[in-house]
Amino acid sequence: MYKAEFDRLLAKGVKEQNFLLFGESSFFIDRYSSLLADIEDANKLALYFDEYDFAAAKAHLSQASLFGGTNLLLVKSEKKIPKKELETLFALCNKGDNRFIYAYYGSDHKSYNNAFKKQGVLTVRFFHPKPNEAIGILMEEARKKELNIDGYTLSHLLGLHNGNIELALSELDKLALQPVKQITTKEIDTLVYGMGEVDIHTFAKEFWQKKEYLPHLETLLETGEDEIRILTTLTNHLHELYLFNIYIRMHGTADAKAILGYSPPQFVVNEKAQMAMKIKPQSFYELTRILLEAELKMKSANNDKRAILYSTLLSLYKKF
Repeated sequence: MYKAEFDRLLAKGVKEQNFLLFGESSFFIDRYSSLLADIEDANKLALYFDEYDFAAAKAHLSQASLFGGTNLLLVKSEKKIPKKELETLFALCNKGDNRFIYAYYGSDHKSYNNAFKKQGVLTVRFFHPKPNEAIGILMEEARKKELNIDGYTLSHLLGLHNGNIELALSELDKLALQPVKQITTKEIDTLVYGMGEVDIHTFAKEFWQKKEYLPHLETLLETGEDEIRILTTLTNHLHELYLFNIYIRMHGTADAKAILGYSPPQFVVNEKAQMAMKIKPQSFYELTRILLEAELKMKSANNDKRAILYSTLLSLYKKF
């Protein structure tokens, strides 16, 4: 089952007692674990990651409910719980007024797609939120914090964090402390942009997209970013695009897990794929050569690194 169907069931009021949550989005796994665990007066036992102990979990579900309430067991783990242990816990949960929520954060979750149906377990797979969905979540949280901020600005914030909604949400607390009537991209740029890892990578992404890059470059330099690091970041991004280009030409599609070793949100994968295919295969060599030669010049004594940087960016821009 996927999130949309699960949301419909929640709206009707789920009757199931056992829940298995997994997938690519740790944000949604956390969010729905908390939602399902929000039971008033429940006798709750939460076992997080290395805290999991089968004997303790079994004993909790086996005991009589205190004051007629619900015995609630919440287990969060990156390691798979042995199948026999899960089957025992699900069976115990079904015998009384219990609820068992197993939130699995690992990547080896294929066997969970249709698992434990006979025991009445609701299994839900969560994917990374789509851009519009992520903006909606940010907007909802912003309203709770009484932040005057529009969707465009939230999209800007999310983009700075490469689609990572957890990081974007954490910024809202910081923004809520600002003594301004409305949060705009100016406040975002001042508080978030130009001071961290995400910013230099955002600059590199926008450069290879052939967007207006000078204002962001100047922001980076004004905040003390090193010219050599800017070049090496551009080189790393170019190398990543080259891998996407080659993989797509060989397989016809982009598999981020195979290319990068991890799975970013799908809209990020699509964006990288589109950028990669706009650069001709023969151009990658020339662009890399320009970057490496510029880096060597910068590392030589008595050279104006900033002048080399601007000259290099102009040369690159003409080559793709």
